[in-house]
Amino acid sequence: MSLPRLILALFCLLVAIWLVLPTLVIIPMSFNANKSLAFPPVGFSWQWYENFFTNPDWSASFFNSLRIAAFVAVAATVIGTLAALGLSRMKRSAAGILRAVLITPMVVPGVVLAVGIYSVYLNLQLVGTDIGFVVAHTMLAIPFVIIAVSANLEVFDVRLETAAASLGADRLTTFRTVTLPLILPGILSGLLFAFVTSFDEIIVALFITNPYLKTLPVQIFTSITRDADPTVAAVGTIVFLATSLLIAAGLIVGAKPRRS
Repeated sequence: MSLPRLILALFCLLVAIWLVLPTLVIIPMSFNANKSLAFPPVGFSWQWYENFFTNPDWSASFFNSLRIAAFVAVAATVIGTLAALGLSRMKRSAAGILRAVLITPMVVPGVVLAVGIYSVYLNLQLVGTDIGFVVAHTMLAIPFVIIAVSANLEVFDVRLETAAASLGADRLTTFRTVTLPLILPGILSGLLFAFVTSFDEIIVALFITNPYLKTLPVQIFTSITRDADPTVAAVGTIVFLATSLLIAAGLIVGAKPRRS
C-alpha cells in the first residue's frame, strides 16, 4: 500500500473511531454497580438489564415501540415502493421535483415537523394514539424506502418487462414475476430502515405522546431527566446493538444487485 493510501486509511479509521466512541461508552456504563451514570464504571452488575426487563414502564414502552415500528415498516414500505415505481416511470424533470418533495421529511428540522404534526393532531384528537404515531412515523420513514427502492430501480432493465409483456403477461403478472423479485432487495432494505426510523424516533414522539402511550425513546428521555440511573445505558446498549444489526442487514441486502 502506498503512503497516501495508508494515510487516507488511517484518517478514515480515526474518523470512524471518533464517531462511534461516544456510543460505545454506554456499553461499560450499563454494567455499573453504582446507582448513577458514571464513566469509568465502578464494579460490575447486571441489575440494570434486569430492571429493563422487569420494570413495567420499560417493558411497556419497548413493546409500544416494537408494535408501532412494525406497522410503520409495512405502511412505509408499501407507500414508498409505489412512489419509487411511479417516479421511475415519470419524466426526469418532473420526477426530480416530486422526489425532492417526497424526501422533505429528511431535510426539514424535526422540531418544525413535530410542531406542525402536533397542531394538526390536536384538532383531529390523535395525540397519544397508536394511529397518530403510525401516521407520523410513516411520513418520516417513507423517504428512506423511496431512496432504497429507487437505487434498485436505477439498475433495473426495463426491457425485461417489455419481454414479459410480449410473451402475453399482463401488468400485474409482469410486476409479480419480473419487477418485484428484481427490486426485492431494495424493498427489504427500505423495510428495515423504516422499522429503525420509527423505533428510534424521539422528537415527534415527545410532542404526540401521553402518559398512557410512551415509546421507548420517550421513556429513555423521561428517565434521563428524572432518575438518570444506568438502566438508560442498558437500554441504549440493547437498542444500539439491535439497530446496528438491522442496518447492517439492510445494507447487505440492498447491496446485492450491485454485485451482480
